[in-house]
Amino acid sequence: MERLSKLFDDPACLEGGARMGSARSLTFQYSNPRQKGPSMTSMPSIRFTRRTLALAAAAMLGLSTASVAQDIQERSIKFGHLNNPDHPTSLGVRKFAEIVAAKSVGKIKVQEFAASQLGNELQQQSALQGGVQEMLVASTTSLNGIVKEFGLLDFPFLFANAKQADALVDGPLGKMLAARLPEKGVIVLGFFDLGFRNVTNSKRPIMKGADLEGLKLRVIPNPVFLETFKTFKANPVPMPFAELYGALESKAVDGQKNPFAVIASSKFYEVQKYVSGTNHV
Repeated sequence: MERLSKLFDDPACLEGGARMGSARSLTFQYSNPRQKGPSMTSMPSIRFTRRTLALAAAAMLGLSTASVAQDIQERSIKFGHLNNPDHPTSLGVRKFAEIVAAKSVGKIKVQEFAASQLGNELQQQSALQGGVQEMLVASTTSLNGIVKEFGLLDFPFLFANAKQADALVDGPLGKMLAARLPEKGVIVLGFFDLGFRNVTNSKRPIMKGADLEGLKLRVIPNPVFLETFKTFKANPVPMPFAELYGALESKAVDGQKNPFAVIASSKFYEVQKYVSGTNHV
């Protein structure tokens, strides 16, 4: 949290949206579990907003409060995401709202909409592009529909560790992907670590690829994820995240895949018997 506050006081922020997009100091909303426990890689996720707002916020927040307070117009920012209020994403959004309120002398209010209140990722992404919603935390997976090259980040076992993932999204490829979005009405404010995805299910532990055979697993509606689990002879079922808990509880699906923080926050342990550290994406 301290790094985010310092970033807003850094004049380097004012060098434009692209600089903001590559600034890893914006990685504030996930307590990365990589320090202890099972080896976990990082599924690159993303926070993004409409271009005009991002550039205005970058310029405004980088200046001292006293010099710009009289020029700040009152406004509200709708900031949506899919996770529950106890998830690190939600904690980060609330801290962001606190910092923005302080820097704008209360004139800019960031309103959080957690737990898919504004719709699933694709619905919120569409609202973002249309100007109905200002900010969103989402996985890079949802961006495949407007920049297909983002699908490269969804290939299984692409990264051996978090360091490799960070190097890729902070390097030329990540910058190229981010640069493709402004023409679509979206700008990247930063990549951060959501954690590797792991499989939970109600049938059996997953010790090898063959153990996935026959399992009905909820996946994000994404061609790469669908083909990945078909290759392992599982039965992938595209489904919005908001419907997942009920589907697991009713046995409409056998399992799902998500980072450990999402699994814990969503209380999937109440309706699933096994969690396996597959670290596949």
